[in-house]
Amino acid sequence: MPNSTSLALLKPGEFAIIRSFSNIDLCNKLMEMGCLTGEIVSVVKTAPFGCPISIGLGGHELSLRKQEAEMVLVELVP
Repeated sequence: MPNSTSLALLKPGEFAIIRSFSNIDLCNKLMEMGCLTGEIVSVVKTAPFGCPISIGLGGHELSLRKQEAEMVLVELVP
């Protein structure tokens, strides 16, 4: 993946496609909330110290801890 990074490194307003998860337990939890591979996700806002991170996904908003967002591998959308 040429533009791959973790979700935690995206800035507000950036869009990416979820490619994989580095933690199977987290993967199951996020999939139940609608975070599926191939889904387009955006960072809506971050708290002042970077945690939590609010993401937009499928018409709704989720908040993730920075440690959780680091385990979501994404590909930037140009």
